[in-house]
Amino acid sequence: MAFSRRGYYTADQVRAAEAELFTRVADGVPMRRAAHGLATVVARELAERTGGVAGRRVTLLVGSGDNGGDALWAGTALRRRGVAVTALLLSPKRAHAAGLAALRGARGLVLNAGGAVPPQQASIAALDADLVLDGIVGISGRGSLRPDAAALVAAVRAPIIAADLPSGVDPDTGAVDGPAVRAAVTVAFGARKPVHALAAPYCGRIELVDIGLRLPDPEFAALEPAEIGARWPVPGAGDDKYSQGATGIAAGSARYPGAAVLCAGGAVAATSGLVRYAGTGAEAVLARFPEVVATDDPANAGRVQSWVIGPGAGTDAAAAERLRTVLATDLPVVADADALTLLAADPAPLRGRTAPTVLTPHAGEFARLTGHPVGADRVAAVRDLARSWQVTVLLKGRATIVAAPDGTVLVNEAGGSWAATAGAGDILSGIIGALLAAGHAPAWAAAAAARAHALAANLAAGAPGGSTTAGHRAIGTSAPPANTPAGAPISATPLLDHLRPAIATLRATAASG
Repeated sequence: MAFSRRGYYTADQVRAAEAELFTRVADGVPMRRAAHGLATVVARELAERTGGVAGRRVTLLVGSGDNGGDALWAGTALRRRGVAVTALLLSPKRAHAAGLAALRGARGLVLNAGGAVPPQQASIAALDADLVLDGIVGISGRGSLRPDAAALVAAVRAPIIAADLPSGVDPDTGAVDGPAVRAAVTVAFGARKPVHALAAPYCGRIELVDIGLRLPDPEFAALEPAEIGARWPVPGAGDDKYSQGATGIAAGSARYPGAAVLCAGGAVAATSGLVRYAGTGAEAVLARFPEVVATDDPANAGRVQSWVIGPGAGTDAAAAERLRTVLATDLPVVADADALTLLAADPAPLRGRTAPTVLTPHAGEFARLTGHPVGADRVAAVRDLARSWQVTVLLKGRATIVAAPDGTVLVNEAGGSWAATAGAGDILSGIIGALLAAGHAPAWAAAAAARAHALAANLAAGAPGGSTTAGHRAIGTSAPPANTPAGAPISATPLLDHLRPAIATLRATAASG
């Protein structure tokens, strides 16, 4: 069964696709398509947020170039629907001429807001609006907002709708190095860009408008919930506990039994196969999960189809020997936490290894592995480590980045940061190990595990997507719709308790697709 994936395209890829589009359609058609989609989203947001469209107030923040033109044409369409539209021109001499003429023809109000200090009228217009439309810069923009634009954005109190991407955020890396727009909704034109996954807190909910682009292979992709749900391992008519894959867990210790419990629990909840635990935290594991088969050492664990090693397992000589033993097998291995610390000091056990290996660092562990910080371009950094070490790397974060040795990258935008809590990573490692034991490829297993893990955290927090009715929309978007309930902080234990409902939601999405 073939599945579509959500692709993300760099600024260069989109510009090339736009150039090809201009050879097929009349001049101005792509902008009109983008503006129509933008105006449609703005009108819908007005109706949802204020109860109507006509008589509402929208302020346009208009820069030079095509994004400013998109905003002006969208403002023209809104003006024709009875919306009071004010355009604040940040570069009056470089504003899109045709869009500006159209808005003036529709009796929209145009104010010059350029200069070091915006006129008082401009500040009032930015404040006195039901929605504000960000058309300051587009995919060619780099760096933070300039002072006059930053001052206007700082004055805004209404929700902001960004045209294509939030101004001040790098389109390819999602990096922010100064003042930038934080949008409630971003309307992407023609294609999703890396910023939409890598800087989701600045983008808000993503709405994609088709303008007719013919796109190449994406820079990276995200697994769709339906694919994850359809491929999640569940027992068939001929399955037993062995045929579904046995996951070996070499985690935790007498000092850190919680890591053993959480890591084993992630594997137990993820599939219906067999989990074997090997370590000194067996008593705590069996007290919580009596279905686990426990021993004290990986060498005595019995046959497994994958290993998870590292969380809470220590970094002493005995731990290093256990790591070497596990990596010497011909089985897929997930190395996390203390195992990463050991590999940062001595990566030799990875050399010559041909079986799949998944490393799951957070930013600090990544820096220890490589000797340098992740940097602004996280995708490039993770891809480089995966290629140079010939392993699959999962860099944790709200936007989890998974890179395979062949350069393939999958990104999972969690929709929130509820999983940023102690022990959550131990659960994630257990889920990945279980999916590897079930026979899935390492990059897919890591990305699918990250999606289920993030959804479980959202469910546990009671965040948008915390019920089956809202969940189907939330798992596919980078932010919830307007007027949805807020969540509350969680710990790792409720996250683990919500892993099965998360998997059920993913599987239901597949069944209904």
